[in-house]
Amino acid sequence: MGNIVDVEISRQGRVAVATFKSGCISDVEGIAAAATRIKKFIEEGMPKRLVFDFAEVRFFSSQVLGLLLDIRASLAKSESEVVISGINPQLHRVFKITNLDKIFRFFEDKESASKNE
Repeated sequence: MGNIVDVEISRQGRVAVATFKSGCISDVEGIAAAATRIKKFIEEGMPKRLVFDFAEVRFFSSQVLGLLLDIRASLAKSESEVVISGINPQLHRVFKITNLDKIFRFFEDKESASKNE
């Protein structure tokens, strides 16, 4: 039995925020379950921007990058954007190493990511 990947999803107008509430996101089933929840939320009402807030996250597996790319591809069809907020410097390095820092925009916190549409 894996760890639950707790993700809180909310919407403020045309911006949706997915806040990861787990310090460590590495459980394969948990990540898949979180992805399913996020995709269902998106299908119910396409946001113009989806903010992934990593403020509470200290570690994540590479599967999380796959989730972000998958969601980004889904939203790109409707010209919606995926942005990242609150990521710590060590995790930001993962984006730089994989060159994903070139395709995602990063914000200091979810408030600034939500405002800056």
